Amino acid sequence: MTQETTLHESQGCRILEYPAAGPPLGNLSSASEVISAARSQEAEWVAVPIERLGEEFFHLRSGIAGEVLQKFMTYQLRIAIIGDITPLSAASKALHDFVVECNRGSTVWFVRNLEELNDRLRQVP
Repeated sequence: MTQETTLHESQGCRILEYPAAGPPLGNLSSASEVISAARSQEAEWVAVPIERLGEEFFHLRSGIAGEVLQKFMTYQLRIAIIGDITPLSAASKALHDFVVECNRGSTVWFVRNLEELNDRLRQVP
């Protein structure tokens, strides 16, 4: 998987970025591969476009988001989910509340684009 990624630095943080096109990354098996790739490149953050997560990831009842994100937390790796999920969160109060709660923390962020991620990283002490 690492051949399709880009490693860059922003605000002193190493970010492993995945492109929008490619195989799904929204399950436990692929999460393990992403975590392994990030750790091997000493990345602190992984940036994953919403297109790579699949529709089920955003249906919280499926449990997929919780399992995948917990795996990232277990390995002390931060993840930024990149893209506009406004239509999805507008249709689901549970997803909306989940996104708001995640964005209050420092481990999982939902951001519209890499610029917003960079802005948020700039604000971290």
